[in-house]
Amino acid sequence: MTEVKFYENIEHDLLKFAVIISKSQNQYVFCRHRDRDTWEIPGGHREAGENIIDTAKRELYEETGALEFDIEPICVYSVTASDNFDGLETFGMLFFADIKYFESTLHNEIEKISMMDELPARWTYPNIQPALMTEAKKRGYI
Repeated sequence: MTEVKFYENIEHDLLKFAVIISKSQNQYVFCRHRDRDTWEIPGGHREAGENIIDTAKRELYEETGALEFDIEPICVYSVTASDNFDGLETFGMLFFADIKYFESTLHNEIEKISMMDELPARWTYPNIQPALMTEAKKRGYI
């Protein structure tokens, strides 16, 4: 079973992930990894010594090609799952970005981005990312 929780703050060093709910021209921006046929919110792992906002900016660029955007933190989230990190609670920062301009070519593991009016039917992380979307909506970001 997967449990997702939300917090206002946590020690910066505990943040392992950045996930960026994104819109462009009032549409959601989702990405698809080249090895999958499901959709996900852009995001990824924080590198050693990296500030979490820098993680979010880097991941947004790497996964969508976003060159110009406004970005802001929403909240801290955590995930606890028996099949992940030995069942330990892991923490990430949830962000919202409004993307103004994209690079024309994707360079990393992402095969495709899609701009959608609705949420995707097939999620890569169905027990996590819909909960993040719901929380962002509750907080007035989407």
